[in-house]
Amino acid sequence: MMAKFIGFLVLVLLMQMMIPKAAGAGGGKWNLLRSNIGVSAMHMQLLNNDRVVIFDLTDFGPSNISLPNNRCRDNPNDLTLQHDCTAHSVEYNVATNSIRPLYVYSNVWCSSGAAMPDGSLLQTGGFNDGYNTVRVFKPCNDASCDWQEFNNVLTHRRWYATNHILPDGRQIIFGGRDRFSYEFYPKRSGADLAIELPFLRATRDPTIENNLYPFVFLNVDGNLFIFANNRAILFDYVRGVVVRTYPTIPGGDPRNYPSSGSAVLLPLQTGGVAEVLVCGGAPKGSFTSANNGNFVAALNTCGRIRINDANPQWLMETMPLARVMGDMVLLPNGNVLIINGAGAGTAGWTIARNPVLTPLIYRPNNPVGSRFEAQNSSSIPRMYHSTAILLRDGRILVSGSNPNAYYTFAGVNYPTDLTMETYSPEYLDPQFASVRPTIVSPASHSQLGYGQQLTIAFTVQDTSINTDFVTVTMVAPPFTTHSFSMNQRLLLLSGATTTSLGGSNYQVRVSSPASKILAPPGFYLLFVVYQQVPSQAIWLQLN
Repeated sequence: MMAKFIGFLVLVLLMQMMIPKAAGAGGGKWNLLRSNIGVSAMHMQLLNNDRVVIFDLTDFGPSNISLPNNRCRDNPNDLTLQHDCTAHSVEYNVATNSIRPLYVYSNVWCSSGAAMPDGSLLQTGGFNDGYNTVRVFKPCNDASCDWQEFNNVLTHRRWYATNHILPDGRQIIFGGRDRFSYEFYPKRSGADLAIELPFLRATRDPTIENNLYPFVFLNVDGNLFIFANNRAILFDYVRGVVVRTYPTIPGGDPRNYPSSGSAVLLPLQTGGVAEVLVCGGAPKGSFTSANNGNFVAALNTCGRIRINDANPQWLMETMPLARVMGDMVLLPNGNVLIINGAGAGTAGWTIARNPVLTPLIYRPNNPVGSRFEAQNSSSIPRMYHSTAILLRDGRILVSGSNPNAYYTFAGVNYPTDLTMETYSPEYLDPQFASVRPTIVSPASHSQLGYGQQLTIAFTVQDTSINTDFVTVTMVAPPFTTHSFSMNQRLLLLSGATTTSLGGSNYQVRVSSPASKILAPPGFYLLFVVYQQVPSQAIWLQLN
């Protein structure tokens, strides 16, 4: 099995080498979609109808978009504006480039969430009257859907917590400010109470909680990899025991909020290696220093660890650009995009400087020393409370940046930014149009079982492709906030066999994921990738 995996990595590396590089420092293209979406994009989730749910916070005054039909929010618990006729959440329609205001009642500030197996967004916690609240947004193809809220559902207050989907379809929710526990939702018999996790208490720095929004990933053995501050464990949530403790990341600097690095689980293949990549952040003490007017340079290192090795160790790499509050996005070809953020300071109101406008591509299968490449820069600073997510067509949706407590558009270093733009990676450049696959079948929103054979028909303009260089990937769209994408997962489907059907027509046969541990149930984006150039995806529901 390991020999097959190594062979696969060699194949991927060869495909990467075949792609012509743009002149200068990388490629890609930026495009402004909207100059004002009405709310600051603190949280984002792509749903299976190609709509994006976006929201920021209440308790800090009006947004920049009104609720429809003269509707207002009357909330006596609001700390600033009890009668508020503006929306604090919107739905973005990718196809029409349009915005629809949504009604959220309780405060969703610095909350968490993930998409459920049925495609609904389950969203948990927040601040003030949102501490113990659960919210559900069920996607629809008209304007009939909106937030549903359920008060006093969570056992513990969850503010700056992290959610992850489990193989049984439930979500597990870890931590939060002054909370060193986890709990499950939906609730079931025997799992209604919060359970203490001493690791979360042990990783809290004495002077500042540098372990908020912990990085959580479902491992291929069914346990959860949890990284908080500068340490990590492998946690058996079924038995409630720590089964492995990992070395402290070299240098010992914190990587979680408010030091706010980012992390991804690198692409998975059945029987392959599970690796976690943690990049950027701020050195220990940076939060206190920034609040005193001293903006310490961000970290320029990444740590990478094979979490199932007999003796796992961190491999450290150096990024071309130091970055705090960056976002890491798994691209459909298996590369990692590192985008947004600042070069100094930390997360928090007004305490970061030097916006980093240049994204990086990280190619995990390249040799060490040749994995990073700078891309074309944006002109818009994306500081505190920025987000970035993958869309079905392969573009990256980028929005947010509000390092101010209120919507502030003048008189500050970094005004509130309500623009929305896309970054189109180099694989969408016109020069690659002839090798970009187009999926013909199955139809989008088809259902797929575990361990099944799947035949995908596709076309490529170039009628002389090398079928050895076709791969198929599945991506779980994450819930993204505060530099971490919860439930982000990319699978390289195994057994790919591609045949020509004549002319520009081809088909590829692959095996779907073998278990719910490898790929929890839910909606995934399925891409056909040729020479690192992905098709537009189709939605598949895995159950």
